[in-house]
Amino acid sequence: MIFFRIAGVLLIVLPLMFTAAFFSLKRTFDYPAILRRPTENILKRFTEGGPRLIFWWYAFTVSAVLIIPTALFFQLAFVEQHQYLATSAGIVGALSGIVQAIGHVYWVFLAPSLAKQYNAEATTPTSRETVTVVFRAFHQYAGVAIGQHLGYLLTGVWTLLISSMMFSTPIFGAPLAILGIVAALGILAGLFEPAGWKPASAISATGYLVWSVWLFIAGVMLLRA
Repeated sequence: MIFFRIAGVLLIVLPLMFTAAFFSLKRTFDYPAILRRPTENILKRFTEGGPRLIFWWYAFTVSAVLIIPTALFFQLAFVEQHQYLATSAGIVGALSGIVQAIGHVYWVFLAPSLAKQYNAEATTPTSRETVTVVFRAFHQYAGVAIGQHLGYLLTGVWTLLISSMMFSTPIFGAPLAILGIVAALGILAGLFEPAGWKPASAISATGYLVWSVWLFIAGVMLLRA
């Protein structure tokens, strides 16, 4: 079925792009640890990254956008056996892509101008303070609250919904379902970071990497089927 092939291709392309962008941002920008540092350090490091860093943030944003069609096509593999659950999974997955894209895109279109203004020699202390307020507002709302917190929640729930249906779907089976559950629990651990649980960020990042492997394997299985 053509829809299964499209889903299979998306399930392979998405984790490859996500992983490439994630590790490139980690290498060039110390992501995600950099996000917990003072604004001065973040914007200075961003300026040092130059156009290449903006490119990888754009790729990271595109990988989030790809979650939307991936979720909508992937749910078709389960809709005959689990009509309502599959439809719900498709909606939740698409929403997870939307909120993560919102959380990433300001690094492409807003952060460059703020970093340039902040690091300019002619910028006064008062102007730097203004830039700091604007950046922190977007960073906390778009980045942390929407992109990360809601992204963790919706991605984790979507992964759990899909994994629960994999148990009764011969194409995938229990081992892949269990791997998905492990990935989902790791991602959902990120929800506890605002409460002060320090390991939350590292566990969530690991969960996303396991999630990428889970997606890739699912895509290969779907194409083979």
